Amino acid sequence: MADLHNKIENVKLVSSRTELNSDKRVTFRIAFTIGGKIRQVFDQKSWERAYNLHDNLFRIKIDIDLKSGSKKLVHSGSLRKASLFWTRNPKLPYRIWILIIKDDTTYYPSSIEEAKALLFNVEKDIVVDASQIDPGRQDIYAQIRVWWGKHQYTSPCELKSNTNKVSLRKTD
Repeated sequence: MADLHNKIENVKLVSSRTELNSDKRVTFRIAFTIGGKIRQVFDQKSWERAYNLHDNLFRIKIDIDLKSGSKKLVHSGSLRKASLFWTRNPKLPYRIWILIIKDDTTYYPSSIEEAKALLFNVEKDIVVDASQIDPGRQDIYAQIRVWWGKHQYTSPCELKSNTNKVSLRKTD
């Protein structure tokens, strides 16, 4: 039987470099997926029921804090939305479909799996100036917080996770 709890999975932090001069920048790529019950129940049948009950906007808030020890280097917040609408698209066998708004760009997925990937798979690049990082060897990691409200197909939920640590050496 599949795990029915919501969770943050496949969390990974990668750095563009391991050594840093004081006049450079470093890019960190954070990737993770939101899985569990929300991913299972987020399908066309749920969309249809929710739309009929006027519950046609699902929002996920994502906060990422990039840290070195207890020092916060960068905060990044984003919002993803899924909007349900009535469609007459002859290529779709359903009357209720979805559009995803991710990073201020609108996507019209052609399948349910594509909609889930757009909404629940996260990849984010964060650029940090060398001036924000203390000299010497530093262990950099990210704290992730994801949450959404109550809907016809899910209860409100808040998820938290930390990434792996990446070692970075800053020289002056």
